[in-house]
Amino acid sequence: MGDSRTRPKSSPRVKRMQRRRAQAARSAAAEVVRFLRTEQIGGLVLLGATALALIIANSPLADAYQRLSAYTFGPQSLHLNLSVAQWAQDGLLTVFFVVAGLELKRELVVGELRNFRQAALPIAGAIGGMVVPALLCFLIAFGAPGGADAWAVPIATDIAFALAVLAICARDLPPSLRVFLLSLAIVDDLGAILLIALVFTAHVAFLPLLGAAAVLVVYALLQQFRFRGWWLYVPLALAAWALVHASGVHATIAGVAVGLLTRVKPDPGEHESPAQALEHRLQPISAGICVPLFAFFSAGIAISAGALGAIFTDRASLGVLIGLVVGKTVGVLAGAAVAVRSKLAELPEALDWRDLTAVAVVTGCGFTVSLLIAELAFDYGEQQARVKGAVLLGSLIASLLAAALLRRQVRVRTR
Repeated sequence: MGDSRTRPKSSPRVKRMQRRRAQAARSAAAEVVRFLRTEQIGGLVLLGATALALIIANSPLADAYQRLSAYTFGPQSLHLNLSVAQWAQDGLLTVFFVVAGLELKRELVVGELRNFRQAALPIAGAIGGMVVPALLCFLIAFGAPGGADAWAVPIATDIAFALAVLAICARDLPPSLRVFLLSLAIVDDLGAILLIALVFTAHVAFLPLLGAAAVLVVYALLQQFRFRGWWLYVPLALAAWALVHASGVHATIAGVAVGLLTRVKPDPGEHESPAQALEHRLQPISAGICVPLFAFFSAGIAISAGALGAIFTDRASLGVLIGLVVGKTVGVLAGAAVAVRSKLAELPEALDWRDLTAVAVVTGCGFTVSLLIAELAFDYGEQQARVKGAVLLGSLIASLLAAALLRRQVRVRTR
């Protein structure tokens, strides 16, 4: 016969201790999530992942890092037998683009971009900030190896990194400065996304693309019919992502589409709209996991005196560097000046051109999207590493210059 004795019941004191531990664990997790929603922390996590990748790639662990990046897994039948680095680029980064799509939709429907006169200034700045660095890079790199491919790399602004610099260095500057930068960066990223779809798609399989379109139509209809079941939305989003990937179009486009198709206005009695709820949940995952992991597997390049020098001797890399540091600043200011002079827009009352100059410099933090375009534009090899190095160096120079200008503006305004 087995032992008929029963387990002793937990005492009330033990149960209270267990409840306290569980509550403390929940509070700690909630605090981590709250921190990851702040721009400063998101930018610091991204910077930390990049620094870690650079340290490992220049250490005895470099071979292990490369093997891990190249390790493949996933179902081949679904065209998803990808390397770890590709999963980070095509999969994890899609979450970032969902958040970008949600932010763009919010700005277009209920934010600064819903009013043309308010939207004209950041839109003009974003257009100038894409055209001028692309032209400058093209002119510098014209005729050099890789010169025809480098022009697209410096057009992007990293939303997380740029806003982190602004949040750390310019807390005392008017809130309209953040609104301008956020709106500009969103339009900038939209332009980069369209460029990825149009320029970096070698071939298109139309059947999977039509399937993705059908899935997205179902997603949009469910949003309009106020369906609330996440258990259906998640498989639809994953199916759209897989079909877009199979079509040959870069899979991050599916993330943008999901963001733009999510309902952004709350109904009467709704505490928050579906877009707000989704952004609330995805933003800390994007900032704390997805973007840092992408940066970790993209930024691991070998650094030496010779490698740094090669950035300045390789015209494609030099074009990217100057495009980010000089082209973005000149382009944003030129676009904004044209909009103001043509009476399409006006400067917000609390801002002046020195404020906009500092923000124009910070848009040179290309980082995440610029690294993505560098990987799409150049095959694996020394030139891709040099171009990535130019992106990292240009983003660092732009962030340091912007930090100095922003701190100067803070001192001027607080005298």
